[in-house]
Amino acid sequence: MTITGGTAGDVPVDVPRIPSQEAAERELSKPMYHENDPNLLQRGLNRFWEWIGDLFEAASGVTPGGVVGLVAVVVVVLAVIGALWWRLGTPGRAPATSGDSLFADGPRTAAEHRAAAARHAAATQWNPAVQERMRAIVRSLEERALLDPRPGRTADEAAAEAGRALPAHAEALRSAARAFDDVTYGGRTADEASYRRIEELDTALERTKPTLEPAATATAFTEAPR
Repeated sequence: MTITGGTAGDVPVDVPRIPSQEAAERELSKPMYHENDPNLLQRGLNRFWEWIGDLFEAASGVTPGGVVGLVAVVVVVLAVIGALWWRLGTPGRAPATSGDSLFADGPRTAAEHRAAAARHAAATQWNPAVQERMRAIVRSLEERALLDPRPGRTADEAAAEAGRALPAHAEALRSAARAFDDVTYGGRTADEASYRRIEELDTALERTKPTLEPAATATAFTEAPR
């Protein structure tokens, strides 16, 4: 860097370039020049959004239809994810296993379970309503000695055992057990229709009376007259 004087007789003065740059950098590094600079988090966010913008721009350039085509692809992907979420339930929920007990709390009577189910149904809380009604069914069968009381029994096991004794209701019992498992372990959401089906099954089983057949050693069950 050369500085000349104002008259013809002045001798040019050479100022070294590197020291002048260092002096300028020292001056600009003073805090007074950086009071309004974004902080580390803001800089990171700015870099992130710049990266997203570059990615979006690059993707729209290779997608048929440009930006509109890219948006359509994103919407389709989100719709597929939503459908899978609804079909498979909430991620992270473990499916029902043979170790999942039907009764999670202390012993209650069938009438108490029915009353709890009715309260939940009145409040349109269908998940706990389905759970309590299924528990009422199994507890009622135990109270009537149609099932042996057994701690740790699952809904599937109870349905299978009751179905062997009550073959006319075997399929409905399996369906009720699946509904119980779906809302209890599968992350599904029950509706009024699923609850009403279990309620009707409970009522039908209450009308089922055991009848001893003289020619057989086993006990058979028939539908009592309404």
